[in-house]
Amino acid sequence: MKTVVTNATGGTTKPVGVLYVLPDRAVLGAGAGTKLEDTGLNADFVADLLSACLTHERCGLHLYRSVGGRSNEPSLVEQYEHFGEETAEHIRILEELITSAGGNPQYVSPMARATEKAGAALLELTYLIDGSLDPISAEMTMLEAVMLAEAKDRANWEMMTQLAEQMAESPVREQMREASEKVLGQEIDHHSWARDTRAAMTIMLAGGTPSAASRSAEQETAGRR
Repeated sequence: MKTVVTNATGGTTKPVGVLYVLPDRAVLGAGAGTKLEDTGLNADFVADLLSACLTHERCGLHLYRSVGGRSNEPSLVEQYEHFGEETAEHIRILEELITSAGGNPQYVSPMARATEKAGAALLELTYLIDGSLDPISAEMTMLEAVMLAEAKDRANWEMMTQLAEQMAESPVREQMREASEKVLGQEIDHHSWARDTRAAMTIMLAGGTPSAASRSAEQETAGRR
């Protein structure tokens, strides 16, 4: 699975502003000539959007692999690895959706480049402070990075669910519906777990009593062991 798109992997992009792109890798309209044109929506914009969503999933996989390898809390490591496996499947589903629509999963849109920059910065933050934090703060920082990444993941798939409803009847619409139905529940699970686990850890470390939502997250984590 190619989770990092480069010139060597066949990556293409849209030249914008001062960005130079090799002529044979330049894409001016990613939706042109694809089945996205049958949806009744702006095909180029949707192609760029799907590229950004795919990029965020790829960044998420890198994040899970990183924090899963550095966390010292077994219950967190287990969740990171489990969610990482599901994220890898989400990447496959999005790549398949783009390919079936006649697009190129190796296309990196301007929106995707911005997404990649944000994802890299989120991961980099967990490294920049490494060695300057106590172990508990380091764990919390990695968990917060996961929570922030999953908040966008959840929003992306909710948006794609809504976007499918705006499309004209077409194979792309049906495939996006099916993909969203398969993935959205998992993304809600990822985000809710990260949010509630962060709350549970915060309250526990502060010496308080976990709320019902926090206890639910703890029980869910225990149930996955």
